[in-house]
This record gives sequence, structure tokens and C-alpha cells, in this order.
Amino acid sequence: MHNLRRLEVLRELKHRGTLAAVAAAMSYSPSAVSQHLSLLESEVGAPLLERDGRRVRLTPQAEILVAHTEAVLQQLDRARTEIAASLQELAGTLRVAAFQTAMLTLVPTALTWLRDTHPGVRIEVTQAEPDTALAALLARDVDLVIDETFPGHARPPQPTELSHHVLGEDRMRLAVRDTAVRSLSELAQHPWAMEPIGTPARQWAVSVCHAAGFEPDVAFESADMLVHARLAAQGHAAAFLPDLLWFDRAPDVTLLAPAPTHRRAIVATVRTSANDHPLVRTVLFSLRHAVQEATTVVGRHLGNDRPAPPPR
Repeated sequence: MHNLRRLEVLRELKHRGTLAAVAAAMSYSPSAVSQHLSLLESEVGAPLLERDGRRVRLTPQAEILVAHTEAVLQQLDRARTEIAASLQELAGTLRVAAFQTAMLTLVPTALTWLRDTHPGVRIEVTQAEPDTALAALLARDVDLVIDETFPGHARPPQPTELSHHVLGEDRMRLAVRDTAVRSLSELAQHPWAMEPIGTPARQWAVSVCHAAGFEPDVAFESADMLVHARLAAQGHAAAFLPDLLWFDRAPDVTLLAPAPTHRRAIVATVRTSANDHPLVRTVLFSLRHAVQEATTVVGRHLGNDRPAPPPR
């Protein structure tokens, strides 16, 4: 019989890559992590790690153990779901990771709804971009991730242990200071503000510019949409800005109405084994409520759309 805690240490090593990262995540000393792994090797009777330069990697036998450990943890998730469903009062803690716009607009509204309807629920929220947040979900650092997807840019192949729930859509508008701009192609020589290279938002924005016939001059790179909005309002850059950015005020920048495909999906992702947990389902409901409320408010702030750029 293998010790579950030692199996979890091995699993953590697969997800985090180094003994130091495992030690930090599990509040162990590096020597304690090494001791757990040595004891597990003795129990298994086969090497579990092999050197790979300055790092270590799992042996085939270790990969087998990790796969079964994942199955055990998923079964425990299902047990927690059944226990929660058997209780009359909803309570507990759910850890959420959300990107910036969702953190500003959706999370506070969802928290208010939960506080009023389910006072026994505690939500812990961390701001994180989707690429790191999904890794944290698989590592069980968080329980739910709010992220985004863009048309024409499918997610990379996702592990089967993750389930995705579309919360709503958010239109992306071209933002400029010059009120005379009528089409995207007019900004071929204009500086741009975009998100960092490798992010879904950056890939989508560049592809839209390519479709309009030019390579964007990205002079400003930031994951902060408020920075993009400020640069656009001051005439320093063009940008694609999401409607949700205007959840609390009217825009101070010229916005062109988006093309029909210029929209992103707001998606919540959870581990499939926790998909039916009452707390997860309730938080998903609260986030959908927040999307609907934000969309209504934003619609009032954006009441006078500029005409959409003509097809090119």
C-alpha cells in the first residue's frame, strides 16, 4: 500500500518540474521532498526519477504511478461532490483564477450575489492569465479558471480532465483617438497596443490586422487593458478593447462597432471530476449572472455605436 501523500509529491513533481517548486507548493523543505520520493522508490521497488541536465524527469514507472494518483484524486473529487450534495446548506471554499477584465467586472458582481444568497460560501480569487491559470488548475492550486477564447483560434489540445463552460460573449472594438478613422486598414502605419506575444488575444489581434492587409506596428505591449485604453485615448496607439472594459463608465476613446466575428468567449474551466459539485455549479451560475448584468450596463454606456467598417 503506497502512502497517498508521497504519491502526491510525485504528482506535484510532474506538474511543477523541480524539487524546489514542489517544496514551495507543499510547504516542505527540499530535503523532505527528496525523502518522500526516496521512500516511495523503496515501496515501488523501481527508480522513479532520472537526471535530465540540472532537472529530473519521471521514469515510465513513475508516470504509471502519477496516472493512477490522478485517478484517485478524481475519485476523491466525486466523493466530495456526493457529500456536498447530501447537505442542506451550501458551504465551503472555492479557489478561482481570473484574467484582468473578468477580475474587474465579473468577479465583484458574482461575489455580491453569492454573499446575499449563500453566506456560507467563501471565494478566494487570484488574478492570472489563462496560460498560467490552466496549469494551476491541473496542479490543483485553483478550482476554477475564468479565461477567454477568440474566433478562429482554437484552444490547444486540452486534457480530458478539464471541462469548459461558456459564460457569455464580449465584443472587441477598434479603439482610436481620431474620429475620422473608418476602417482598420487606415491604421496600417499607426502604432498599436497589444497583449504579450503568445497570448490568445495577441494572436487574434495580429490575425485581424493581417486580414486587413498589414503587419501591425506593436509599439506597446501590456496585459493590462486599462493601459491600452489610456494609450488609445491619448492618441499614442490603436487597440482592440473589450466591451466589458466599460462596465463602470462611458468610454473616453473613439470606438468603432465591431465586425460580427470580433468577439471573444468568456469561459470558465473546472476539473471534470468536480464538474457537478454544488459549489462549482453555484459559482458558475453567479458568473453567468454577472456576465448578463455587465452586458446590460455596458450596453447603456455604449449606446451610440459608430458604424462598422465596411467589408474589405
